[in-house]
Amino acid sequence: MKRILSELNRAKLEMLVNKKLIKNTRNNQELHALERRYLSNEKRKAEIVKGSAEVKVSSVETTSENLQEVLYICHYKWLNKQKDSLYLEERMDHRKAIFYHDELIDDQLIENFNTEEEPHSLLSEEIDHDFRAKEGFSYDRLAAVQYAERWWNDENPKFKNFDVNCTNFVSQCLHAGNAKMRGYPNRSNGWWMQNNNWSFSWSVANAMTSFLKNSKIGLRAKRVEDAEQLKPGDVICYDFQGDGRFDHTTFVVAKDPENMPLVNAQTYNSRMRYWAYEDSSAYTPNIKYAFFRILDDTSSK
Repeated sequence: MKRILSELNRAKLEMLVNKKLIKNTRNNQELHALERRYLSNEKRKAEIVKGSAEVKVSSVETTSENLQEVLYICHYKWLNKQKDSLYLEERMDHRKAIFYHDELIDDQLIENFNTEEEPHSLLSEEIDHDFRAKEGFSYDRLAAVQYAERWWNDENPKFKNFDVNCTNFVSQCLHAGNAKMRGYPNRSNGWWMQNNNWSFSWSVANAMTSFLKNSKIGLRAKRVEDAEQLKPGDVICYDFQGDGRFDHTTFVVAKDPENMPLVNAQTYNSRMRYWAYEDSSAYTPNIKYAFFRILDDTSSK
């Protein structure tokens, strides 16, 4: 079972490392994502020179006499080369496979989506009366990036963690960079997590996008037009469907040789991933991005 899953996932690497198309994939959506990744690499003049796929089976459940449902994690690693630079990209996929008579009949990524929605009236900075947030704020980008590198594939026990954890992870990174919480206990105001409770802006992608766009004190940001204007410690928000509601957030940890962001993220735990997410199964041609440069009291105006 583990051998079959390992062979399947190593086959996916062949397309990227050896530029070999997968002929018999069971999931066309994933194949399209791999094809987009390949085309993106060509456009960036980047290549994957080596890769690995390590499978760890989490559970096996027999659902009928000969049908088995297998939950497993695949840890992908890609050694990327771009110009004269090399960097290691990693990703953890939580997957479900179905076997019948020891034959693999289905294998798919386990999809997670935000189920918590913020009120439409969320975030009016005019009613933010937490005057402590008006104290000077100096953003420690290095500390924030170090946090993102330490925890990209782990859960910090100091915080509550969720199945859909992308925005919570980004909030933790910002907080590690000296961004102070404010607004407790009003969930629709400020940005905070404490006493086993949290604001929508701390944990929900669309609410964080609104918060960063509107905040005028403490943690705040400037929305810029292009990804290359970002630097390590900044934030990208993703509206995959292009419907005006943002679904995902990532944290910039580095820049590639073309000065484009590489990001860390959770929910689908990723490290040093190219910012555009064209290789995501959630990607659509309608995708929209919000690029946020974090500001503080030392930022040039």
